[in-house]
Amino acid sequence: MEILPIISDSTNELETIFEDLHAHPEIGFTETRTAQIVAEKLRAFGVDEVHTGIAKTGVVGLIRGKGGGNRRIGLRADMDALPIDETTGLAYASTTPGAMHACGHDGHTTMLLGAAKHLAETRDFDGTVVLIFQPAEEGLGGARGMLAEGLFEQFPCDEIYGMHNRPSGEPGQVAICKGPAMAGSSFFDIHIQGKGSHAARPQESRDPLVVASALVGQIQTILSRNVSPEDTCVVSITQIHSGSAYNVVPDTATLCGTIRYFDDAVCKLAETRMKELCDGLALAYGVEIRLDLRNVFDVLVNDAELSDAYLEAAADVVGAANVRDDLPPVTGSEDFADMLKIVPGAYCVVGHAGTMPLHNPGFVLDKGILPVGASIMARMAERRLPLAGQ
Repeated sequence: MEILPIISDSTNELETIFEDLHAHPEIGFTETRTAQIVAEKLRAFGVDEVHTGIAKTGVVGLIRGKGGGNRRIGLRADMDALPIDETTGLAYASTTPGAMHACGHDGHTTMLLGAAKHLAETRDFDGTVVLIFQPAEEGLGGARGMLAEGLFEQFPCDEIYGMHNRPSGEPGQVAICKGPAMAGSSFFDIHIQGKGSHAARPQESRDPLVVASALVGQIQTILSRNVSPEDTCVVSITQIHSGSAYNVVPDTATLCGTIRYFDDAVCKLAETRMKELCDGLALAYGVEIRLDLRNVFDVLVNDAELSDAYLEAAADVVGAANVRDDLPPVTGSEDFADMLKIVPGAYCVVGHAGTMPLHNPGFVLDKGILPVGASIMARMAERRLPLAGQ
């Protein structure tokens, strides 16, 4: 393992930052404390410009290299936590009820800060590194918020790179899936307006629970009877809400869930069939059904050439034997995809010793990943912005 010297010497500092962020998680668009710490650290590290308040809590820093060139490389990390109560029992566990860094964004933020420290001290590159600390990745539209406020108009990038921890039990293993790598996603809410009654006289009702139950079954036929088995698509009902008493047939019911896809046409097909099923069951049962569908994530597509470049930079740190470009696509989603739709780049995963899955209340990020991820990001910037003669 070839951790960059400045980052290696800063390991204790990075772990302290990480533990502090972990103990004080903040949900998307409320990362006020996190953003303040990020901005303070960037200024202390000598970053040339620090801009705050982008999409409420986003932070952008600029570091100019020795060469003074015009090319610009973006490095991005997410900052938000999840609405989960932590059960790890760590000494630095969350002190905020109902919030936890169960996806490791505290680690991502720390790694980019470590890269920033190295790059600001050495400046062994020709051009500008754009450090992007993004809020609200967890389905709340943080990337789209930053883009809507002119992220790349204010801070243009020629290429951009992101990173995620992978609790694989394989520390130092870096992998990329070239091309479509992570699924796009739409979220949906189905609101059923029926007619309530006394539970002893259900014939006087138009029972929304019966309709909801029918919809759960019918929606599963979208994949089995409409989508080709050669296409990847997932439709999941994840919430059912209705009723408040044992002896009342309720007026309303709500279903919520998600569609995951790799092809826009497949997503459109699933959405169309869902609307047709809602309209048909509304007519059949004599109720009103309103479908609220909204796209939340685009398909994340890694540029093949830049993926190779990313792995070459990673190999400088973890060794060529520990990088791979054959990671299969995953049906999870990541809003870095929105940035990659505008600026070419790549997104890698870095393995660590932890094995508890992401988004689990017992998830623990192995702190050993911090200098590894920081070094890979820093090397990526240096490789893509080489000084003359290097």
